[in-house]
Amino acid sequence: MTDTYDIKDINLADEGYARIMWADADMPVLSQIRERFEREKPLQGVRIGCCLHVTTETANLMRTLAAGGAEVTLCASNPLSTQDDTAASLVRDFGISVYAICGEDTETYYEHVDAVIDSKPQITMDDGADVVGRIHETKREALEHIIGGTEETTTGVIRLAAMAADGELRYPIIAVNNAKTKHFFDNRYGTGQSTLDGIIRLTNRLLAGRTFVVSGYGWCGKGLAMRARGMGCQVVVCEVDPTAALEAHMDGFAVMPRAEAAKVADIWCTVTGNLNVVDEPCFVNMKDGAIICNSGHFNSEINIPWLEEHCTEKRTVKPMVDEYTMPDGRRIMLLAEGRLVNLSGAEGHPANVMDMSFANQALCAEYMLAHAKEMAPDVYDVPEDIDEHVAKLKLETLGIQIDELTPEQVQYMNSWNMGTV
Repeated sequence: MTDTYDIKDINLADEGYARIMWADADMPVLSQIRERFEREKPLQGVRIGCCLHVTTETANLMRTLAAGGAEVTLCASNPLSTQDDTAASLVRDFGISVYAICGEDTETYYEHVDAVIDSKPQITMDDGADVVGRIHETKREALEHIIGGTEETTTGVIRLAAMAADGELRYPIIAVNNAKTKHFFDNRYGTGQSTLDGIIRLTNRLLAGRTFVVSGYGWCGKGLAMRARGMGCQVVVCEVDPTAALEAHMDGFAVMPRAEAAKVADIWCTVTGNLNVVDEPCFVNMKDGAIICNSGHFNSEINIPWLEEHCTEKRTVKPMVDEYTMPDGRRIMLLAEGRLVNLSGAEGHPANVMDMSFANQALCAEYMLAHAKEMAPDVYDVPEDIDEHVAKLKLETLGIQIDELTPEQVQYMNSWNMGTV
């Protein structure tokens, strides 16, 4: 047990340990990597500072990094996403320094981020780029020790790409989010299922027959729209990208501007990674009792300050369900303070998809340690061989076999002079 931590209650560790082991049973790829790390110790003595959602799946990534010899410090990447029992078990049973308490205020949140930075990490592992942003803005002395990092989610990749474009990024970072074995499965199937899980847990509302609006038709939006339709919803997609909007239309969803969607929405969820996606043009058109929530990383996707300013009354009708009454008497229901509803209201993505995402994280940390000196300060995709290796391991654990190209087919694919015969 480590003596450096700030968590809710160490006495929750027994329950947390049981839940971590439950998740581990559905993360066979990460388990294989952990077994190899235990033998080879590729991260021996390396300090890794992590800002991730403190869940049972993340716990198994932390176990894997520690098995590889790393000294790991972890804080939450969202004030409401921490599973306090998981944090307790990580501290007591696995010696991970954890700084995370579910429901922590903004000041405490950044104190915990600073605690990770103060551990002098050599590799950063972010979900939303708060550690990287904090280092570059206020804790630049930490750059002395850092060789590289990884980023888990779309929002963080967007921030980091902007930093790189401005010439501000000071060390290389691998965008784990961009791995095929991450966004094809984690973003689509994980977000789709866990977001509906969070909405149902918080509201206990029947989805069948409701009009469900999805803002954003990236991989997360595709998964959410697909799952909402599967639950019997009439799904509307709001987009700003013409190609994504056309794809949503071809996939059989209604596509319309947000002001029009607001008139029919029973439930509205944002998954864009942008700012004020649900804003005044939406609020003034919403039906009485409309439910709004967010499954993007930050709570800025819904303009909550506008609601706070223009409502005549705000009350909490049940945990994580706030009711805003408008001057005309309409009520708008906000879930989980606009924060990630799948992690605030439920348990986040299922272990089976996080198995691949966190396998990429572990392998990219190993890769970064070996190759950082050759990499300029920029944002990099996951190396193709790592991505493919994770996919192969996943197939093996599922008992699925596939074909291989014959030598003749390989030759054909690499030639240009074999045309019509």
